[in-house]
Amino acid sequence: MAQVVMMKNPETGVVKKGFYGFSWTSLFFGGFPAIFRGQIGLGLIVILVTFVTVGIGGIIWAFIYNKRYTTGLLEKGYIFADSEGKNDAARAKLGVAATAHNEITKKLAQ
Repeated sequence: MAQVVMMKNPETGVVKKGFYGFSWTSLFFGGFPAIFRGQIGLGLIVILVTFVTVGIGGIIWAFIYNKRYTTGLLEKGYIFADSEGKNDAARAKLGVAATAHNEITKKLAQ
Protein backbone atom coordinates (compact mmCIF):
# COMPACT_ATOMS: atom_id res chain seq x y z
CA MET A 1 0.00 0.00 0.00
CA ALA A 2 1.29 3.41 -0.91
CA GLN A 3 2.29 5.86 1.78
CA VAL A 4 2.08 9.62 1.35
CA VAL A 5 4.83 12.06 2.28
CA MET A 6 4.47 15.79 1.73
CA MET A 7 7.17 17.44 -0.35
CA LYS A 8 7.96 21.09 -0.90
CA ASN A 9 9.99 22.98 -3.45
CA PRO A 10 11.87 25.50 -1.30
CA GLU A 11 12.46 27.87 -4.21
CA THR A 12 8.85 28.14 -5.39
CA GLY A 13 6.96 27.11 -2.26
CA VAL A 14 4.92 24.54 -4.22
CA VAL A 15 3.80 21.60 -2.08
CA LYS A 16 3.08 18.19 -3.62
CA LYS A 17 2.35 14.73 -2.34
CA GLY A 18 5.11 12.20 -2.77
CA PHE A 19 4.35 8.49 -2.64
CA TYR A 20 6.29 5.35 -1.86
CA GLY A 21 5.28 1.70 -1.77
CA PHE A 22 2.99 -0.34 -4.01
CA SER A 23 0.71 1.73 -6.28
CA TRP A 24 -2.80 0.31 -6.30
CA THR A 25 -3.98 3.12 -8.55
CA SER A 26 -1.35 2.20 -11.13
CA LEU A 27 -2.34 -1.46 -10.86
CA PHE A 28 -6.00 -0.72 -11.57
CA PHE A 29 -5.64 2.29 -13.89
CA GLY A 30 -2.28 1.66 -15.60
CA GLY A 31 -0.69 4.84 -16.91
CA PHE A 32 -3.53 7.19 -15.98
CA PRO A 33 -2.05 8.18 -12.58
CA ALA A 34 1.12 9.26 -14.41
CA ILE A 35 -0.96 11.27 -16.89
CA PHE A 36 -2.90 12.96 -14.08
CA ARG A 37 0.41 13.86 -12.36
CA GLY A 38 1.65 15.59 -15.50
CA GLN A 39 3.76 12.78 -16.96
CA ILE A 40 1.70 12.40 -20.13
CA GLY A 41 4.30 10.70 -22.33
CA LEU A 42 5.24 8.23 -19.64
CA GLY A 43 1.60 7.43 -18.93
CA LEU A 44 0.86 6.77 -22.60
CA ILE A 45 3.89 4.47 -22.85
CA VAL A 46 2.72 2.51 -19.80
CA ILE A 47 -0.77 2.13 -21.28
CA LEU A 48 0.73 0.83 -24.52
CA VAL A 49 3.14 -1.56 -22.79
CA THR A 50 0.36 -2.85 -20.53
CA PHE A 51 -1.81 -3.49 -23.57
CA VAL A 52 0.97 -5.24 -25.51
CA THR A 53 2.03 -7.41 -22.55
CA VAL A 54 -1.59 -8.32 -21.70
CA GLY A 55 -1.38 -6.72 -18.27
CA ILE A 56 1.99 -8.01 -17.07
CA GLY A 57 3.65 -4.63 -17.69
CA GLY A 58 0.97 -2.94 -15.57
CA ILE A 59 1.64 -5.25 -12.65
CA ILE A 60 5.36 -4.53 -12.80
CA TRP A 61 4.63 -0.80 -13.16
CA ALA A 62 2.55 -0.81 -9.97
CA PHE A 63 5.63 -1.88 -8.01
CA ILE A 64 7.94 0.83 -9.36
CA TYR A 65 5.84 3.90 -10.20
CA ASN A 66 5.55 5.61 -6.80
CA LYS A 67 9.30 5.41 -6.20
CA ARG A 68 9.97 6.73 -9.70
CA TYR A 69 7.56 9.65 -9.22
CA THR A 70 8.88 10.68 -5.81
CA THR A 71 12.57 10.40 -6.72
CA GLY A 72 11.72 12.53 -9.76
CA LEU A 73 10.39 15.22 -7.41
CA LEU A 74 13.60 15.02 -5.39
CA GLU A 75 15.63 15.48 -8.57
CA LYS A 76 13.57 18.59 -9.38
CA GLY A 77 14.59 20.13 -6.04
CA TYR A 78 11.70 19.12 -3.79
CA ILE A 79 12.50 18.23 -0.20
CA PHE A 80 10.59 16.16 2.33
CA ALA A 81 8.27 18.46 4.26
CA ASP A 82 6.33 16.09 6.49
CA SER A 83 6.87 14.95 10.08
CA GLU A 84 10.35 13.60 10.83
CA GLY A 85 8.94 10.10 11.24
CA LYS A 86 7.34 10.15 7.81
CA ASN A 87 10.39 11.80 6.26
CA ASP A 88 12.68 9.13 7.71
CA ALA A 89 10.38 6.31 6.56
CA ALA A 90 10.25 7.75 3.04
CA ARG A 91 14.04 8.19 2.93
CA ALA A 92 14.55 4.60 4.02
CA LYS A 93 12.04 3.16 1.56
CA LEU A 94 13.30 5.27 -1.35
CA GLY A 95 16.98 4.75 -0.55
CA VAL A 96 17.70 8.46 -0.07
CA ALA A 97 20.58 9.28 2.26
CA ALA A 98 19.36 11.42 5.15
CA THR A 99 22.69 13.25 5.45
CA ALA A 100 22.66 14.40 1.82
CA HIS A 101 19.04 15.50 2.12
CA ASN A 102 19.73 17.36 5.37
CA GLU A 103 22.70 19.18 3.82
CA ILE A 104 20.53 20.35 0.91
CA THR A 105 17.84 21.51 3.35
CA LYS A 106 20.39 23.46 5.42
CA LYS A 107 21.88 25.15 2.34
CA LEU A 108 18.46 26.21 1.12
CA ALA A 109 17.53 27.60 4.54
CA GLN A 110 20.53 29.98 4.53
